[in-house]
Amino acid sequence: MVDGEFELIDRHFRALGAPRTDVVLGVGDDGAILRPPPAHDLIAVSDTLVEGVHFPVGSAPRSIGHRSLAVNLSDVAAMGATPAWALLSLTLPARDDRWLADFARGFATLASRHEVALVGGDTTRGPLAIGVQVLGFVPQGRGLRRTGGRPGDQIYVSGTPGDAAAGLEIVRDVSSARDATTRDATTRDATTCEFLRARFEYPTPRLTLGAALRDVASACIDVSDGLAGDVGKLAAASGCGARLDVERLRPSAALSRYASPERLRAWMLAGGDDYELVFTVSAANRSRFEQAAREFEWQQIGELVVEPGVTLCEHGRRIDLSAASFDHFG
Repeated sequence: MVDGEFELIDRHFRALGAPRTDVVLGVGDDGAILRPPPAHDLIAVSDTLVEGVHFPVGSAPRSIGHRSLAVNLSDVAAMGATPAWALLSLTLPARDDRWLADFARGFATLASRHEVALVGGDTTRGPLAIGVQVLGFVPQGRGLRRTGGRPGDQIYVSGTPGDAAAGLEIVRDVSSARDATTRDATTRDATTCEFLRARFEYPTPRLTLGAALRDVASACIDVSDGLAGDVGKLAAASGCGARLDVERLRPSAALSRYASPERLRAWMLAGGDDYELVFTVSAANRSRFEQAAREFEWQQIGELVVEPGVTLCEHGRRIDLSAASFDHFG
């Protein structure tokens, strides 16, 4: 417990997020009492963010607040579910009300946008770490999983992977030391850097897309540890392998301006922190998918195959990319 825990909770967190009628009892008691809707399955996701591992030391507290919720909402999106309630556990080296106010603002803005209520949590003293659990619901039996893909299903990804990896480099302010592997400095204008930095600091959970995919995708996973690695996780969970056609990957205009061709490809395939959705669609569902997802940005990037593992191909020729996914314990 940090000094004045109950007063701290009252000041910064008691009314955080969206008010919901399904919260019978929220922040301030030993536990929350929640009322899920009938004919729905309850889903639960959780993530922990540690300073120096998941975000650089000295990161803006508003960004940390946003990211700590966004990474959980991305998991909810990958299940085709609707988020409802969140629990927040904060480990702080010392009480800092200005830091807490900015953190709470980042968390609350995103929570309100997606009608998520904070219903409980804890604070304690120690190195900076944030644990968040999000609870939500999905119509009974209709939640997306990683396990439903089959050989022949096409692989898709939302958005433009790779942006967040470049954004992290900008946040760390190390790009000036890598001129040999990036394009001329004049192409890395302020607008480009601002866009890429925001893609890392303020990721957008694809909740609306996840809901649209619920009845048309065969499997789904969010991209947190790198596109190729997360495709591999989905394929393995589905009992098959994957072929990625790297020539199909389209970078954002900002990433094209910022990165050399070599780094651009590496970031798109292995950068991580994008929180886009990777999903598979069977041939039978393709027209339904294209209709359901017509308002979203997505790319077709490969196919599930019988052979285990992930094969990277360019115009039919196999290529190699090491370190295609981040492993916290690798």
